[in-house]
Amino acid sequence: MLTCKQPQKPTIWTGPIAEADEAARSCGEPLWTPASYFVDDRGWSLMNLLSGALSAQGQFNFSVQHPGVIKAWHRHAMQTDFWLCLNGHVKVGVFDQESGRSWLQVIGERSPGVMIIPPPLWHGAATVGAERAGLFYYVTRAYEPAKPDEERLAHDAVSGFPWSTRHG
Repeated sequence: MLTCKQPQKPTIWTGPIAEADEAARSCGEPLWTPASYFVDDRGWSLMNLLSGALSAQGQFNFSVQHPGVIKAWHRHAMQTDFWLCLNGHVKVGVFDQESGRSWLQVIGERSPGVMIIPPPLWHGAATVGAERAGLFYYVTRAYEPAKPDEERLAHDAVSGFPWSTRHG
């Protein structure tokens, strides 16, 4: 069983998203890039969220989580993940096994932005609320079924991480 320290908020990244992967790898922690809504009388948009971060080696994915689901823990040796929750909300958990540090950020419709998770940090997500959550994400290396860049742990393998709803 691994044990984490009290989760903290990730560092806010305000620089170009194209430099975020290297910055996250350099500091060894996740970065949060808040996004702003562009609103007019036609509706709203979130724009330029991954501008400059894309490469020919990467791939886009979309995952839907049902209410009450915790998808954790996993980590990568080489790829960085860029997560954006488009529908509903998820609680993102990140854990550094070397130092015991952990991070927690709720992302989604009411908290738009991109969570940048570098290797080799353990990470996962828990659906927040009674609705499904849709996670759109970009990974810097495409999935290789014969040799996946992924290691897994059970969702409860990191002692002290608060996946459940905090009351009070």
